[in-house]
Parts: sequence; C-alpha cells; structure tokens
Amino acid sequence: MSKISGATVRDDFNSINTVLHYTRAAHFIGLWKSELKLIEQYLPDKNAHLLEAGCGAGRVAVGLWHQGYRNVVAFDFAFELVEQAENLAKEQGISGLTFVQADATALRSCHIIYDKLFDGALFMFNGLMQIPGRENRRAALQGIAERCRAGAHFIFTSHDRDEPNARELKAWAKEKELWARGEQDPRLLEFGDRYFSDDTGNTFMHLPDRREILDDMAATGWEHVYDATRNELASETPKVRNFSDNCRFWVAKKR
Repeated sequence: MSKISGATVRDDFNSINTVLHYTRAAHFIGLWKSELKLIEQYLPDKNAHLLEAGCGAGRVAVGLWHQGYRNVVAFDFAFELVEQAENLAKEQGISGLTFVQADATALRSCHIIYDKLFDGALFMFNGLMQIPGRENRRAALQGIAERCRAGAHFIFTSHDRDEPNARELKAWAKEKELWARGEQDPRLLEFGDRYFSDDTGNTFMHLPDRREILDDMAATGWEHVYDATRNELASETPKVRNFSDNCRFWVAKKR
C-alpha cells in the first residue's frame, strides 16, 4: 500500500465532494470571528500585500476583500478549488485578488508569488497540517518566510494533540501502541497522521504537539508570537461549528 503523498492530497482536494464542501463554505460561511479577530490585530494595514496559502475555494481571500484588503495573492495546490475561488470573485464583482495554483512546498517554481515580497501571510483551516511529511511542512514554512518581509506576521492553524478530550486521549494512546508494534495504517508517514473518509471525501491531517510546532517555526525563520484555541478567541456561529472542529491558532513573526 502506497504512502500518502502530496499527489494523494491534491487528488483528494480535486474530488467533486470536497470541491463542493469548500465551495459551500466560501459562499455561505466567510471569515470566522476568530480569524477576523487575529487578522485585525496582527494584519491591520488594509494596504498590506498579503499571501494566503491553501486558499481553497476563496473563503478567506474573498472575506479579506470584503474587509477592505485589496492586495491579496492566494494560492492552492488543487486546481479545481482555485477555479472555484476565481468564479466566486467574478460572481461578486471583486477585483484586486490574484488566485494561482501553486505548491506550498515549492514556491520558488511560481514566479507570480516568488517575484513579490509580502507584508503578511495566512494559512488557514489547518491547511499546513494537510501537507504530508514534516520535512514538507517545514519546506512550506520556509518558502512562505522567504516571501515575507522581516517583521511580517503569519497566521496559521492546527488541530491540538496536546489537549484532546477523553475520547481522543484513548484514541491516541491506542494509536501509539500500534506505532510501537509497527501495526499502524501503512499509508501514514508519522505519528500524529490521520487519513479518514466522510461525506466530504478523503482527508489527510497531521495533528502535531506543541513542541513540534515551536521547533518547526524556529527552524524556518519564524518567531512564535501568540497562540490560542478558536474557542478561546471567539464564540463562533453554528455554521462555523458545523463546518469544522475547534483548532489552535498560531501567530508567528518573520525574523
């Protein structure tokens, strides 16, 4: 059985059920209260040039435009989602947003991104954690850091393996035993990986612990500034809670 790769994730995100899931979110959910709170605090300049990684169908980029941000370059690995983001912007008569297909682990190959310097960056809804392999996630962090000015803030999210509920505690304890015996899902690369299916399609997700995130930021040119769970930041609407579980927001600063 083959290991999960970037190609696996790209194909999953291009699948019809997944495209519909993220397209509905872009049309009917928009920015979360927690996202907006951190954006207003750490990316307050509406004239700033922002880079959004893992833009999906345009939920965050279009939301930023409605908040007055006019200089946003947004990219995603999945071409079907980029097309949906472009369609959403056209439907709403939006200009000033640039959508492009690009790989977060290889930004040097995208001149539209690599020829610019950005004042801030975002990688929302656990997009970074949907990159298989720690070395690849570090490559994404490094690539984004290279395209940001010194002092630029970067907001991203992860699920929180450090503070799971009782059910999750039991599940991770069992998973640790499987890895110790070499009986884990053979498609997975690292402890903390999950690959599951539901009505929206197949999903790969890596759930890190706190030390992993802090070490990865330090190794790729970022300084930790702040972190908090979504529930600590805001009381989200039912639409948001139904769309996603609680997650941890991280804010880093380019050294």
